Amino acid sequence: MKIYYEAYGCTLSKAEAGLYVNKMLGEGNTIVHSPAEADISVINTCVVIKSTEDRMIDRISDLASQSKVRVLGCLSSVGGNAIEGGSIEVIKPREFRNFYAGDLDDIEIREPSIFEGIPINQGCTGSCNFCISHIARGKLVSRPPGKIVSQVRMQLEKGIREVRISSLDTAAYGKDLSIRLPGLVNSITSVESDFRLRIGMMEPKNTLEILPELMDSMQSSKVFKFLHLPVQSGDNRILDSMNREYSAEDFLRIVGEYRSRFPDSVLSTDIITGYHGDDEESFELTCSLLDRVKPEICNITRYSPRPYTVDYSSPPPPSNMVKRWTREITELHRKITSEKLQGQIGKYMNILVTERGKQGTWVGRDDAYRPVVVPGEFTLYSRLDVEIVATGPTYLIGKVS
Repeated sequence: MKIYYEAYGCTLSKAEAGLYVNKMLGEGNTIVHSPAEADISVINTCVVIKSTEDRMIDRISDLASQSKVRVLGCLSSVGGNAIEGGSIEVIKPREFRNFYAGDLDDIEIREPSIFEGIPINQGCTGSCNFCISHIARGKLVSRPPGKIVSQVRMQLEKGIREVRISSLDTAAYGKDLSIRLPGLVNSITSVESDFRLRIGMMEPKNTLEILPELMDSMQSSKVFKFLHLPVQSGDNRILDSMNREYSAEDFLRIVGEYRSRFPDSVLSTDIITGYHGDDEESFELTCSLLDRVKPEICNITRYSPRPYTVDYSSPPPPSNMVKRWTREITELHRKITSEKLQGQIGKYMNILVTERGKQGTWVGRDDAYRPVVVPGEFTLYSRLDVEIVATGPTYLIGKVS
C-alpha cells in the first residue's frame, strides 16, 4: 500500500504520527510524495484553536477527494464522529491510548525523514479551563523509561543525532510510575554516543515539583540548554481564572533558577491574549513579566474558545482591545529577540548541523538550541566551529571559523 503523510500540530502530535506511519511502513507499505499517488493519506491533526480546526477539516476533505484518509491527532478525539465515514477513517482515542500502552515501544524507524521525536507520555495532569488538549488526550499515561531509552538507541543507530522527547507536559512524566523526568533525562544522557537532547514543553506546576533535580539533570553537556515553559499571563487573577494551578511568582522562580544555572540559555514561553477577564491591568502585568524574563521565544495566541471546555461560553474582551494587546506584546517580544540575537554577534561556537536550509545554506543548533544558518555544503549532524557574523529575525548567521 502506498502512503501519503502530512502532520500538523505540536511536537508531541507530530512525533506520535511519525512513529505511527513508521509502524505502517514496517507492515510492507511505502511512502509516496503526493496524495494523488497514494492508496491512503494519513493526516495528523490539531484543534488547539478554531481556525486551525477549520483548516484541518478542509484539508481532510481535499485529501478524501484523492484517496482514502486516516485521521490521527486531536481532531479524531473531539470531532472524529462528525467527519468519519465514506473514505475517511478516524483513529479513536482508546485505540491511540493502546498504542501508547505497548504498540509504540518497539517500532523500527524505517523512514527518518518523518521521525519527529520520541513521545514520553500521553495526556496530562492539568485541567485548564480553556484547553481542549487535555480533553482530547485524557489522563496521564507514561511510557516505561527502558522503552524510551531503547528508542533513543534505535534513533542513534539510524544516525539521527538530535534526540527530542515530547509530551503535553514533560514535567508530568512518571507521576504514574516510580520515576520522574530528571531520572529519565539521566538515563538518556548515560547512553554512550555523541548526540544532543532537547526536552519538550513542561508546565510550571509540575516543574516546581522536580526543579532542583531537573536543573541537575540538565547540567549534562548532552542536554540543550532550552526550556519551554508556558506562562500564558502575567496576572495571577487571570491564571486563577484559567485554572493554571501556579502563580506568576512560581514561573519567575523557575526561570530565575534556570537562568542562574545556565546563563547562556534559551527560554521559550507562551502567552494567551484576550482571555475572558483580561483588561489593561492584566495586559500591563504580562508585558512587565516578559520584559523581566526576556524570553528568546514567545508564542502569542489570541484566545479561541473551544467546545467542551469550562470557559467556552465566557465572553472575551472586545476584539479591538485584543488586537492592540496582541500587536504590542508582539512588538515587545520582537525587540527582546533582536537584542538577544545581536548580543551573540562576534561569538565563536560549536554547532550541530540539524537540517538543510534555504538557498544553499544549512541550519545548525548551538548548545542553547539557537538556530544558526551557515552557507555552504555540509553533512547532516556534522559539527562546525562557527563565528556569528549577523542575525535574521529569529536566527543567527554564522561562518565557518
